[in-house]
Amino acid sequence: MPNLEAPAPLSQLLRELGDDGKGAKISVREVVDHFGHRAFGAVLFTFALPNVLPLPPGASGVLGLPLVLVAPQLMLGAKTLWLPAWLDNRQIDRAGLKRALAGFLPTLEKVERVSSPRWTGLFGPVADRVLGLVCFLLALVLALPIPLGNMLPGAAIATLSLALVQRDGLLGVLGYVMAASSWLVLGLSFKLLAATVQHLLMFFGL
Repeated sequence: MPNLEAPAPLSQLLRELGDDGKGAKISVREVVDHFGHRAFGAVLFTFALPNVLPLPPGASGVLGLPLVLVAPQLMLGAKTLWLPAWLDNRQIDRAGLKRALAGFLPTLEKVERVSSPRWTGLFGPVADRVLGLVCFLLALVLALPIPLGNMLPGAAIATLSLALVQRDGLLGVLGYVMAASSWLVLGLSFKLLAATVQHLLMFFGL
C-alpha cells in the first residue's frame, strides 16, 4: 500500500532544527535539505520571520540576503534551490536559531491547526512565480536602512511563504495585502523624508 502519512508540519521541522543533540552548529545547506521538497517556502519563512522583530541596524540586510537569493529562483520556476558555496557552508549556531524561533513556534502551531489547502487557484506554475517576484521585491526593501522598516516586509514574506508551504490561498491573500501595505508605508516614508530634507534646506537657506 502507498504511504499516506501526512508530511510533518513546518513547526515540527523548525523544532528539529534546534535539536541540540544533533550538534552545536548546522550549515545553511543542512537547513535547506531538512525541508525537502518544501525548501523554497520553508527557507523564505525561516529567514523572513526574525525580521518581524525590531532588529539592530544592518541586521535586516544580513537576514535579507538569503531571501534575495532564494526568491528569484522561485520567480524563475527553479525546481531545486541553489545557493553559492560560501552560503551553503555557512554555519549557524543551533542554540541561537532555537532561541530565535522559540517565540514564534506556538503561534505557528496555532495557525497550522486552522490552515488547510484552500483557494488553491492562487498557486501553480505561474502563480508561484508571481509570489516569488513579490517576495524578491520585499526582500530588497529589507535591505534599505529604514528604522523598523524590516517588520512589515518581513511579516509579508513570512505569511506568503507559509501560504506556499500550506497551499493556503487565504493566507496568500493576507500576505499580498501585507505586501501592498509595505510598499505604501515605504512610499510614505520616502515622501516624508523628501519633505523633511526640503524643509531643512529651506531653513538653512540652501
